[in-house]
Amino acid sequence: MTTQTTQRDQLRQMQHFGPVLMLSAWSFVIVITSLLFLYVGHLLDQWLGTAPNFMFGLFFLAIVTTIGRLYQEAWLRRKCL
Repeated sequence: MTTQTTQRDQLRQMQHFGPVLMLSAWSFVIVITSLLFLYVGHLLDQWLGTAPNFMFGLFFLAIVTTIGRLYQEAWLRRKCL
């Protein structure tokens, strides 16, 4: 009986970490996609001989799309709770 109650207590305590883990995973995704798009933009700028147009454009595109996707997922999770 005591192992069941302690397992339930542990599960309840771990449920509080869910939003923190989700937020840390999304911040990791934001950083990785930003750096990846920044690098691809830099390669495009070198290939086309342009100023940092593609580099900044793709960087901001990555940030806007990942934050938008984070907002969309948070909005859907809010409705479920």
